[in-house]
Amino acid sequence: MEISFKDKVALVTGAASGIGLATAKAFARAGAAVALADINADAARIEATHLADAGYRAVGIGCNVAHLDEVEAMVKEIVVRFGRLDVAFNNAGIQNKLAETADATPEDFDRVMGVNLRGVWNCMKAELTQMRAQGNGAIVNCSSLGGLVGGAQRGNYHAAKHGVLGLTKSAALEYAQRNIRVNAVCPGLIWTPMADQMVAGGQKEALDGMLLAIPMGRHGKPEEIANAVLWLSSDAASYVTGQSISVDGGFVMR
Repeated sequence: MEISFKDKVALVTGAASGIGLATAKAFARAGAAVALADINADAARIEATHLADAGYRAVGIGCNVAHLDEVEAMVKEIVVRFGRLDVAFNNAGIQNKLAETADATPEDFDRVMGVNLRGVWNCMKAELTQMRAQGNGAIVNCSSLGGLVGGAQRGNYHAAKHGVLGLTKSAALEYAQRNIRVNAVCPGLIWTPMADQMVAGGQKEALDGMLLAIPMGRHGKPEEIANAVLWLSSDAASYVTGQSISVDGGFVMR
């Protein structure tokens, strides 16, 4: 089955690397005009330029999703440039500092929640405002296995990712009869620059332990998450809303 986004406009946050970049490229190859948004504005613009040089329609936008004013300005820029917003993948996220709950700091809690939960809320608020005016749209939020299970020393991250699923289900109910679908994807152990950062931060043993628990016996690829996002965003998933799809090599079966 070929999925086409011809004449559609897609937004991907956290698009300068990893899952976000792989998804932005996939949307472009499927025919969409793509806005690559990232807190690293220079990197987002460089990647958008690469896509444009390859013949695709793309724009890079600097945006800190933790700030509603920046998110609203981002959506406005997309609509001014491309005329509408059909699809959004709210992917931007950060890791917490490893700590037991008793030792975690309020500053780290607020930092992680600001991006991973408030950031998704900010994006949904702005995106849904535009999609409601258009009368259609599809949103995919990036949760995580951390939205489905717990994790020692990672409570701040897991709490935020659980919250993303609550936002997803609630918005899906609100807009189910208004031609707007909202779903979530829950990536498993995907090898990205964030995984490299986790290894550098002393989490290699934890990652190795996760790998042993994956029935498929391997890491996932960013492109495998992109495939799920494109399907959820497409008309092929027209009767799917409020769902959280695990792309994890079978991890949550255990």
